[in-house]
Amino acid sequence: MKTPFPIFKYFFISLFFSLPLLLLLLYSLQPNNHPTHPPRQDSLSDLRIRPGYTSYDSYIQRQLNKTLNPKLRQIWTTRDWDRKVRVFSSFFDDLKQKKLLFNQSKALCIGARVGQEVEALRRVGVSDSVGIDLVPCPPLVVEGDFHHQPFHDESFDFEFSNVFDHALFPDKFVGEIERTLKPGGVCVLHVAVSRRSDKYSANDLYSVKPLVRLFKKSEMVHVRKVDGFGLDTEVAFRKNKKTVIQRS
Repeated sequence: MKTPFPIFKYFFISLFFSLPLLLLLLYSLQPNNHPTHPPRQDSLSDLRIRPGYTSYDSYIQRQLNKTLNPKLRQIWTTRDWDRKVRVFSSFFDDLKQKKLLFNQSKALCIGARVGQEVEALRRVGVSDSVGIDLVPCPPLVVEGDFHHQPFHDESFDFEFSNVFDHALFPDKFVGEIERTLKPGGVCVLHVAVSRRSDKYSANDLYSVKPLVRLFKKSEMVHVRKVDGFGLDTEVAFRKNKKTVIQRS
């Protein structure tokens, strides 16, 4: 009698070579195996810190490479000045119409470079305005690190920034805003959601959900699409007012 072993032998050999192809085919048919953007499971994964910084000093130096670039500073203070002041003024006028900004507001612009945002605030009537940046630009911008703002608690009614993407520690960036905002004060951020930011950015944002989670003492009160020099979304948060406990 002949043994069936050769039949089984050929069967297992065929299965050995065909199984990987079969598994590959099944995997390729799954609906989520070809993402068009980075995978996102929750709101935290919608905020990605860019790798490559070996220390905080190396991060600061990279930011200074842009801020101190003489060609850029020449552009910011000449060719770009009137155009950006005009556009920022339009943004701030709209925020005044929405009752998020007032002439009597004490305002701070975070990462203000040479102060275009500050000049715009002053032109629309918000005279008590100042900016901070790693490199000061008197009289509009004082020296300051937005991870460690050089101001007392509850100093400002309004804070604006379009450099959230440059924050290496977004939680500290937001924490300092909430520390220096007065109760009921408003923070407005211009961020990039639908497109990636420049090469000096330290993080990438894929939705506004991480911002909602980071602002632990505030409520989101406004969001809209804008065209803000490469940034596409405007988000406003109002810091919660202190609760007064009534004693009987």
